[in-house]
Amino acid sequence: MGTKQLGGSVDQADVTRADSLAREIFSDIANKWALLIIEAIGDNTLRFSELRDEVDGISHKMLTQNLRMLERNGLIERTVHPTVPPRVEYTLTEPGRALRVTIDGMCDWTHRYIGHIEQARDSFQARKQ
Repeated sequence: MGTKQLGGSVDQADVTRADSLAREIFSDIANKWALLIIEAIGDNTLRFSELRDEVDGISHKMLTQNLRMLERNGLIERTVHPTVPPRVEYTLTEPGRALRVTIDGMCDWTHRYIGHIEQARDSFQARKQ
């Protein structure tokens, strides 16, 4: 399965280049809040308050900033319903769902190796004392 590139130069897709768009995108999505928000939304459509409840420890400000960034990058869709008060819902776009597959893999990796990582950290700490 190939990836569809809609435009931009090869240089812009090179994450090793400091001035590439790819590096900027990678920096945006490779933060803990963005990953957790994408995982929390999953196949659902969630309101802001539901997302805040799903992502333990996230502040109102950080959730707002990350939702805006994810929307700007086309990974989530924000729908405002014309009610009083306005009802705002978030859902993953096709690229967001594709990214979620990678995030699911990272979660699986974490579950598989968390014991190993804990042991390595304990061993490392013991050597430092």
